[in-house]
Amino acid sequence: MTENSRTTATIELADYGLLRLGVATPELRLADVDFNLKQICLLACQAKSRQCRFLVFPELCLTGYSCGDLFFQQPLQRQVEQALLELARFTAEQQLVLVVGAPLSAGGRLFNCAVLLADGEICGVVPKTFLPNTGEFYEQRWFSSAVERSSNYLLIDDLQIPFGDDLLFRAKDHPACLVGIEICEDAWAVAPPSGSQALVGATLLLNLSASPEILGKQAYRRSLVASQSARCLAAYAYASAGPNESSTDLVFSGHSLIAENGQILAQTERFQFDNQLAVADVDLERLIGERQRNSSFASGHPEHNFRIQSFPLSSEPVTALQRPLQRTPFVPPDDEERCARCHEIFQLQTSALVKRLRHTGSQQVVIGLSGGLDSTLALLVTVKAFDRLELDRKGIVAITMPGFGTTARTRGNAENLAELLGVELRIIPIDSAVLQHFEDIGHDETVHDVTYENSQARERTQILMDVANQVGGLVIGTGDLSELALGWCTYNGDHMSMYAVNCGVPKTLVRYLVDWCATFEFEGEAARILHDICATPVSPELLPPDAEGNIGQFTEQVVGPYELHDFFLYQVVRMHFAPKKVLMLAQQAFGDDFSRAELCHWLRQFYQRFFSQQFKRSCLPDGPKIGTVALSPRGDWRMPSDACVDLWLRQLEEL
Repeated sequence: MTENSRTTATIELADYGLLRLGVATPELRLADVDFNLKQICLLACQAKSRQCRFLVFPELCLTGYSCGDLFFQQPLQRQVEQALLELARFTAEQQLVLVVGAPLSAGGRLFNCAVLLADGEICGVVPKTFLPNTGEFYEQRWFSSAVERSSNYLLIDDLQIPFGDDLLFRAKDHPACLVGIEICEDAWAVAPPSGSQALVGATLLLNLSASPEILGKQAYRRSLVASQSARCLAAYAYASAGPNESSTDLVFSGHSLIAENGQILAQTERFQFDNQLAVADVDLERLIGERQRNSSFASGHPEHNFRIQSFPLSSEPVTALQRPLQRTPFVPPDDEERCARCHEIFQLQTSALVKRLRHTGSQQVVIGLSGGLDSTLALLVTVKAFDRLELDRKGIVAITMPGFGTTARTRGNAENLAELLGVELRIIPIDSAVLQHFEDIGHDETVHDVTYENSQARERTQILMDVANQVGGLVIGTGDLSELALGWCTYNGDHMSMYAVNCGVPKTLVRYLVDWCATFEFEGEAARILHDICATPVSPELLPPDAEGNIGQFTEQVVGPYELHDFFLYQVVRMHFAPKKVLMLAQQAFGDDFSRAELCHWLRQFYQRFFSQQFKRSCLPDGPKIGTVALSPRGDWRMPSDACVDLWLRQLEEL
């Protein structure tokens, strides 16, 4: 096995708070319990071959949902009980956890039930609460609601089995996995049982359903499942009956889904008559973290007390995650979605700046224009803000300040873009001023150290601030979110401004935003220049160019690839994952391009810089939050500047 290989490295999912979960829609014959049992076992084995040991089946899948008055037949009821006992033995043989739907009798009443089976036992039975009895539904003819049960137990073959809608199921050796179950209509009710289940800690919510298909219902069902998973901050598995149900008056599609906190992870194909299976890895550890940070969730009060039943849940190592994992979590991979995202971000940035300009009454702004991505995006935002306010673009003073590392390419792009956009352009070289400063402080100009670099950044900021005073305007900051995370900015240099329009935009997204502007907001020669800026290597241009006059300093050679750092930023700040989990996810996302050693190196760099550079973030200028990750000390991220990074680095060293 090569160090680079992500497909052969094994992952113990439970070690990372992950669970491989399946939803199944089996082939079915109405009232043929033996046939249905066989299909359930076949699907269970198929799931096991995909390293999935927890599988959810549809409502009343042992008999079929559309049996009608056959539910009252004693032979059918007895056959269901025997099938459950056989299925329990099957779970012991195969080390599986299965949740199936069955009609079961208790206290002289018939209930529509979900049954959880594991390790040879029927661990518990949850009856349906809300029984639809309008339109095409007639369930109250056959079944009683969970609220009408008279006992906490029912008997199957003299076995006393926990019974009730107050049951939750905890997986042994998997502390993040607490299971709550509801059945079909329960989820469509005003107050679904899953809400209370989540409030007492259920992270995995199951719905056994028989949802008939009508025009437009697929989209509504997807929305319902995604919304309930988001509302409950939970994973939600929805297994639905398929087209082998009776078509006397209805059609069932077998649309089964797995969602996590508002995102659909997997789903089955509809209208398929053979067995269907969808599998996904749900991140239960992540959900617990989301709940801890959600004050509304913390203040919620469950409506019921619950009994908790334990069940064994085995797992086996996997080689690849079965869940969406983007290399660029801030950049949607889909072109249409990315375009929409860029439009929304540009609106957020321009609206924020419009508000600040209206509040201050400013008709003049000053911006340092380098010909790089960040300053270009800031200029485009400023131009559009001026257009919305119907202000003369000449009120935008774009200053390009060539220094020791400025190349003809970036300077030319900056100057030409400013001219094409109709803003005021000032060219103020900083070489002489910085050399004078070196003489004043006694610094050797041939020593290209941090003093050499930062002196240029602070000289530029002084010019911007002083010109802003001169014209009575604001300095528009250009630094982005990724630079703030890494501290890749000069304190009291480019770190400072009077309003920072890019502070919520990560570096991997800046390039797409500029490219989007070139395509949708600007045209002609301006668009061509914007595309060339997108193709320019990222550099602060503080060190001299090479012999051919090309950029001689590359940011990503120093701090590391921004694609990696933005990935780390999302996992560490948004998800609050530990180094071990961040590294595992990085191997899954980047293992074909970076070795484990390289990933460890850059992750260590990220932690070291993120902790040590907090003092810069503690005094940031105002700027708009754009996405779910923001580092404003007044908003999303409150962290002491002198926090110790040792705990995180030790975990990396142990890996």
